[in-house]
Amino acid sequence: MQRILVIDDDPAVTSVLKRGLAYEGFAVDTASSGTDGLTIARDRSPDIVVLDIMMPGLGGLEVLQRLRAADAQLPVLLLTAKDAPTDQVHGLEQGADDYVVKPFTFEVLLARIRALLRRRDAERPATLRFADLSLDTGTRRARRGDREIDLTTTEYDLLHQFMEHPQRVLPKEFLMDRVWGYDFGGNTNVLEVYVKQLRQKLEAENEPRLIHTLRGAGYVLREP
Repeated sequence: MQRILVIDDDPAVTSVLKRGLAYEGFAVDTASSGTDGLTIARDRSPDIVVLDIMMPGLGGLEVLQRLRAADAQLPVLLLTAKDAPTDQVHGLEQGADDYVVKPFTFEVLLARIRALLRRRDAERPATLRFADLSLDTGTRRARRGDREIDLTTTEYDLLHQFMEHPQRVLPKEFLMDRVWGYDFGGNTNVLEVYVKQLRQKLEAENEPRLIHTLRGAGYVLREP
């Protein structure tokens, strides 16, 4: 399930989008301020962000810059009442991928979101690499140096999340949501078991550890 983060201080907008996008099969997080939006983006990495420009406190363009600093590939769609051509040009030059003016039609916004997600998927490399570890997303095979690693379906899904977010701390809740896709009620035992199995396979020939535990925070893929 692809996750959308909507950051807008208008509760009517966030309510409509949360309901409509959830009906279309997306997982939806909402935030009423730029600061809250950045916190959610850090803890529950979205696949795309729908972002208002005019918000009290931390404005939308500042939020955009911080999102870009954390993940240059994250699609961001600006949804705003600023309809002047110069505003649209400025928003796109600041790094937004698309610009939709309020008032908007939900069907048009949905089409724009899906187009950005398709473009992101098309631009993703077939093989993800980190240090001496590679993951072929076409064949679903992993290699550590010249050694091929056999992975179960769940092990592949878990490693895929690490490889897509290298050097970022991934909370346990995030990994459970992305890999298992259900509310696990705080029981992370199954995740810990799979991380252990994955480490054993990645370190089978005494290679340096790449998946590290940060107590109280989650896991991170990084070099020793």
